[in-house]
Amino acid sequence: MMNTAKSVDAMIEQWKAEGRSKTYIVWNAALACVGWSYVYSAWGAECTPAERRKRYKMCPDHHTIKDKCKAFESGNCSGCQWFPGGERTRCFDCRGFTDWCLNRIGFDLYGDTCSAQWNHGGNWKDKGEIASMPKDTLCCLFVYKDGKWTHTGFGFGNETVECSSGVQHFTSRNKKWTHWAIPAGLDGDTPTPAPTPQKPTLRKGSTGEYVTLLQTELINRGYSCGASGADGKFGNGTLAAVKAFQADHGLTVDGVVGPATWAALDSAEPTILYTVTVPHLTQAAANQLLTNYPGSTMTQE
Repeated sequence: MMNTAKSVDAMIEQWKAEGRSKTYIVWNAALACVGWSYVYSAWGAECTPAERRKRYKMCPDHHTIKDKCKAFESGNCSGCQWFPGGERTRCFDCRGFTDWCLNRIGFDLYGDTCSAQWNHGGNWKDKGEIASMPKDTLCCLFVYKDGKWTHTGFGFGNETVECSSGVQHFTSRNKKWTHWAIPAGLDGDTPTPAPTPQKPTLRKGSTGEYVTLLQTELINRGYSCGASGADGKFGNGTLAAVKAFQADHGLTVDGVVGPATWAALDSAEPTILYTVTVPHLTQAAANQLLTNYPGSTMTQE
């Protein structure tokens, strides 16, 4: 289930009350927004038809502001993926996303464009080319291409969160990123240990090698991740498998794979699977075999 604006705001207030570090709050706020929508020139306003109409009027060349919104004219958001359970989410473009997350700790990124943000000396404690990026420090990432700063997001180790086609979490950093910069607002934080565990927290929308590992472990324990199998994409099939595993092992059934779910997967015994081909079997006989061997599935050639 996608988080709502109200639930993320509550999470952030709870982290502050617990005395979490600024790094923890910014990174986990970014993760909590996974699945929220991309709207060009939006900087964290609630995603509503009125907000989209406002942005579209300002930027009529960006047709996705309108085209991605089924309620653009009607104003009826019922059933929209960005209106889960009748609650609002937020919308961003790439610059607005990083700025909004950093604003949760009271730090404002100066500049209305990626270029302006990168070039403003007061924004950064340190910065450089991607090959020299610190491994254990939360950074803003940038793409410099064809003489322009074209995109920004967050990087922590090899993980990234960005708002491009919506807010997305990747467990492997894409080669498109060219530069990193440490926000000055994080001064005073101890960069290690990183707030994420050795195995990253995964949720619907995550992609990469750790999602493939998760899917493989689920499948090996008898939980189907859907027709695509271990494809490295955390979709509805993987979400259903995670929830089923969590329910079977007494965990909170939220579809989020954090330390407790990883630990349960590691301790659960893999299921031994066999493939048996039986030629010229009648449907009745096949049904009887399925009854005799619970958990079996049948495919017909």
